[in-house]
Amino acid sequence: MQNELLAVAVAAAQAGGEVLKRYFGGLRPEEVSEKGVNDWVSAADRASEDVILEMLHRLTPGIGVLAEESGRRGDAGLSWVVDPLDGTANFVRRFPHFGVSVALVEDDRPLLGAVFDPLRDDLFSAAAGKGAWRNGAPCRVSTRPGLAGSFLATGFPFRVHPVIDTYLAMFREVFLQSGAIRRPGAATLDLAHTAVGIFDGFFELALSPWDLAAGILLIRESGGVVTNFDGGRDVFTSGNVIAGGPSVHRELLRIISARWTES
Repeated sequence: MQNELLAVAVAAAQAGGEVLKRYFGGLRPEEVSEKGVNDWVSAADRASEDVILEMLHRLTPGIGVLAEESGRRGDAGLSWVVDPLDGTANFVRRFPHFGVSVALVEDDRPLLGAVFDPLRDDLFSAAAGKGAWRNGAPCRVSTRPGLAGSFLATGFPFRVHPVIDTYLAMFREVFLQSGAIRRPGAATLDLAHTAVGIFDGFFELALSPWDLAAGILLIRESGGVVTNFDGGRDVFTSGNVIAGGPSVHRELLRIISARWTES
C-alpha cells in the first residue's frame, strides 16, 4: 500500500507541475493577487491545486486533504498535505525557481511525500523507513563536519516582522561561521536540495505544514536531522525548522536556540 500511495503522491505533484509549466511566463496582471502583505496567489496556484486535488480525491477518496489555497477537507488524522506552487513570488516575477509538494501525513507525522521541480524535471520522493530518492537514485545529506565552509539556505520571515531582529541576530552569527548562505525563495526545494547535499543545512521561521511535510521526510530519510528551534522533532506547531546533516544541524541548533531563547 505504501508504494501505491507514494506513486499517487508522485503523479499528483507531477500533474501540478505540468500545469505550472503552462502558466509560467504568461500570467496576466489580473491573475495575480495578494493574500497578505507580500504573500501572493495566482491563477497558476489555483489551477495546479485543482488538478492535484482532483487526482487525490479520485484515487484515494477516503483520505482527507490540507491544501494551501483551499484549506482542509475530510479527515484531519490521515491527510494529504499539498502545496500546489511553492515560490509564488518567484513564479510571478518569472524567476525560474519553484516547486510542488504533496505529502501524506498522519497525526503530524509524514509518511511519504514528493517534491517536483517542473522546470528542471527534478523529482524527489521519500517513504518513512524506506529511504529517499532523486529521480530514482538514493539521496544522502551532506557529511560536512561543521559550519565552517558550509553552504546553507534560509528564508526571510516576511510574515512575522515582530521577530525580525531575532532572525537577523541568528543570521549574522550563522553567516559569520559559514561559507555562504542563499535565500532561493521556495522552502520545499530548499529542503529537497538539503536532502541531496546541495545545501549542508537550512533554517527558517514560521513555515506552514505544506511547506514542510514532504521536505522534512526527505531529509530524515536521507540521513539528516530536522528539528524545531528548541531541538524537538515537532516542526508543524511553530513552523520553525532547522535541518541538515547531523554535524551542521548540531551547530545551527546551538546558535539558533540560544538566540531564540533570548528573544
